[in-house]
Amino acid sequence: MLKLITKNSNETKAAGERLARRLKVPAIIALSAPLGGGKTVFIQGLAKGFGIKERVVSPTFVLEKIYKIPQKNYLLYHYDLYRITPDDLLIDEILENARDNIVAIEWSEKMGKRLPKSAIRIGIRLKRDDGREITIK
Repeated sequence: MLKLITKNSNETKAAGERLARRLKVPAIIALSAPLGGGKTVFIQGLAKGFGIKERVVSPTFVLEKIYKIPQKNYLLYHYDLYRITPDDLLIDEILENARDNIVAIEWSEKMGKRLPKSAIRIGIRLKRDDGREITIK
């Protein structure tokens, strides 16, 4: 387990960028944090670490965004489960996409016991003055 304290969104983004450089494919990044906790900012850093130039926004209403990772034969799938309770079909799709790609899931706790034990779990807690405590397991 690793704990980080970030003082602002730029540092939270940089933490995601550092993680991207260390990831091996396939991987599931399971994020858990309160609303406004920095999950999307962390994933923006992850995308930047993979060399993705496209603007990364939370897929709250579309559920899924897919980003091509330059010069790689795998993708970054970004899911946001905030406004839904995922059914088995959606969870099956997420797990299928995770076989050969990077999958980042906001509100991952909604997957319950279907979230694989191998997932990299990232918990973000709000601190004072826009700070965050990030726990990576």
